[in-house]
Amino acid sequence: MRPAHKRSARDGFSLIEVAAATAIVSIALTALLVAVGSNTRVNDAGGKITQAAALAQEIREWTLTLPFVDPDPGDAGKPPGPDGSSPQVFVDDLDDLMDVTFSPPRNGQGNPIYAMGGWSQTILLTWRDPNSLLTPVTPGQSDILCAEVQVAFQGQIILTTNWLVTRRE
Repeated sequence: MRPAHKRSARDGFSLIEVAAATAIVSIALTALLVAVGSNTRVNDAGGKITQAAALAQEIREWTLTLPFVDPDPGDAGKPPGPDGSSPQVFVDDLDDLMDVTFSPPRNGQGNPIYAMGGWSQTILLTWRDPNSLLTPVTPGQSDILCAEVQVAFQGQIILTTNWLVTRRE
């Protein structure tokens, strides 16, 4: 009678089988690490876009509360634009935000958000023709303006958006 199973040197894995299994496992682990790294980058980008949208919304809220024209009689007749230094420190009407960059960014009341280092908001204002909203006109020559805000993180623009503001008087 023959024994049911007798161990021999041929019953183990060959060197080629071990090498093939090692290569397959290595490829799978590499793919897994790439996927995890990609997921981290996507989450980071999504977080930055969400933060940028919130900062743009803060500027939008601020622009909707400011008077369309300067309430200071001493500024009557001055061309539209910031009345002071850049960044504009005192903002009492909409045109004070023209071509201004705030870093740290500002909230919906115009107050600095000091905890957001690295972020900035650039505001661009262009007055628009009421008969053709895509056509810019001379600043101050229309009751409609387009407010554009560019939100950047560490100098890289994350989000650009715009909206129309009209004279409410």
